[in-house]
Amino acid sequence: MQQQKRQPELVEGNLPVFVFPTELIFYADDQSTYKQVLTLYNPYEFALKFKVLCTTPNKYAVVDATGAVKPQCCVDIVIRHRDVRASYYGVIDKFRLQVCEQSQRKALGKKEIIATLLPSAKEQQQQQKEEEEKRIKEHLAESVFFEQTLCQPENRTASSGPSLLTVFLGIVCIAALMLPTLGEMESLVPLYLHLSVNQKLVAAYVLDLKNSHTKLSSPIPLPGRNEDLKETS
Repeated sequence: MQQQKRQPELVEGNLPVFVFPTELIFYADDQSTYKQVLTLYNPYEFALKFKVLCTTPNKYAVVDATGAVKPQCCVDIVIRHRDVRASYYGVIDKFRLQVCEQSQRKALGKKEIIATLLPSAKEQQQQQKEEEEKRIKEHLAESVFFEQTLCQPENRTASSGPSLLTVFLGIVCIAALMLPTLGEMESLVPLYLHLSVNQKLVAAYVLDLKNSHTKLSSPIPLPGRNEDLKETS
């Protein structure tokens, strides 16, 4: 009964194939990389047969290109690069690993592995290091730009001129100075808005203090500064 239920799923050819690694890299200046090992895993409860195919079989030698894997086991497949030449640098070849059930011939699943020959392992590592540094610099630049974008409205508000509080106090002080002084009987302003001389002196002092603070906080152009900059440039 279990065989009848499992069979329709296996015939579809979508059986997942578990193999590691999925990419083979050979380095011309390192003969130890001429030999690579693929590990095929069988997590299923039935045995599998496998076959290794290649787009360029004349460049590679596959030890045990066909075989079987017991249930819940794995097997190593050795692949050797036997034609190392400069004209093959960077060329991508493909291996296809097909699996089927031992009682069948039709492939139940397949997995493709790419293989590449590179001139030097050191050059590849240096290139990867440079790319990693470039990504880090780009990330830092984006972070700094983001922080500057967030801080820019506050800086612009702070450097655009006097604050709202300063402007409000200035208006209040000016209005206080324009109000009539106590004792002026001919004014049309209500009596409770008449200020004493001391109150007006306080308003005048605050207004003068605010004006002095605004002048000191603004940049003062220095004579001859532009001329010096032009000469040094």
